[in-house]
Amino acid sequence: MIPYTSLSCDGTMADAAAKMLTAAPDHVLRRLEDLDAHMIGNEPVDVPTEHVIHAGMYARTIVLPPDHVLTGALVKIATLLLVTGTVEMLNGDAWQRLEGYNVLCGLPGRKQLIVTRSSVVLTMIFPTAARTVAEAEEEFTDDFERLLSRRQNANAVRVTPALTGREAELIDTEEICPEQFRSER
Repeated sequence: MIPYTSLSCDGTMADAAAKMLTAAPDHVLRRLEDLDAHMIGNEPVDVPTEHVIHAGMYARTIVLPPDHVLTGALVKIATLLLVTGTVEMLNGDAWQRLEGYNVLCGLPGRKQLIVTRSSVVLTMIFPTAARTVAEAEEEFTDDFERLLSRRQNANAVRVTPALTGREAELIDTEEICPEQFRSER
């Protein structure tokens, strides 16, 4: 029997360990690889990916419909994962139910199996020096060729330069940015 944890956003402090996405053990990885191979022939649901590269951070967001099954890529770096909606997620070797808005700390070596129970928004974020989406994807996984963003032509991409020099000075004015929030120079 696989352990099961339920998390909800009810205003109380959740157990920190329950908010951690852990590495998948080898036996779970093998089962998920078998599931991936079985599902590869299925027609995938159109899942647009929104990519943002800004200020040394990369974020990728997808919206999944209810009652959808998603196996993620094997993630090789630490990231944050923001989950909004109701999902059942295989985390390491245990199932979790997430409801509402959750910010999860993801460890390297993880691969999730997600079953949506409502419309769900997933956003993964990590620091990067990448200048393109392809560079960022190749940074977080060696399985980049199986990402839906590589196989479907439904991407929205925003890449912004970091604020430097005159742009930062213009934003750092008293009218726009109160003193306590101004950057140190």
